[in-house]
Amino acid sequence: MTLAEMINGLPKDCDRGTKRNSKGYTESWNGFKIHLDTADSGVVLSAILTSASVHDSQVAIPLATMTASRVQNLYDLMDAAYDVKEIKEYSITLNHVPLIDVNPRRDASLKEAIEEESKARKAINWKPAEAVRYNGRSIAEHSNGRLKDEFGGRTLRVKGHAKAFCHLMFGILILSADQLMRLV
Repeated sequence: MTLAEMINGLPKDCDRGTKRNSKGYTESWNGFKIHLDTADSGVVLSAILTSASVHDSQVAIPLATMTASRVQNLYDLMDAAYDVKEIKEYSITLNHVPLIDVNPRRDASLKEAIEEESKARKAINWKPAEAVRYNGRSIAEHSNGRLKDEFGGRTLRVKGHAKAFCHLMFGILILSADQLMRLV
């Protein structure tokens, strides 16, 4: 499948999205969802706008493909929502190292094993290289937050996919310029 076919296959209608935030509360909104791929510096490399109801994992492969056509990166850092075999395999085909948080998905024994492994690592004060590298994902979360809070991503007042995407891309442009200025 080409990148254009992947992107065209994603829903772009205005609808209702729901997600659980970091504190465990459910949040809902009407509209769209922007999916970003950022560099280590917080500069946005790729963006795709979809319907609000689209799960993040559905956009991972098109987003990785778009970014791979623009820059040469070595790692794909993703949270537990992307813990899908196909995403990991696709990342490897791009010659990237997939660093994806494990999602135990109601598997009590796996959840317990993860907790025990975490305790053991803490006891001997050991962090594997993958865990250190994975901590860089917080920069991507920071960029998402800044887009929403500082650059108009939270308060869209336009109708239609094209207008919403244009509005958000202006915010992404300013965010990227600001992140580049911070590097200097």
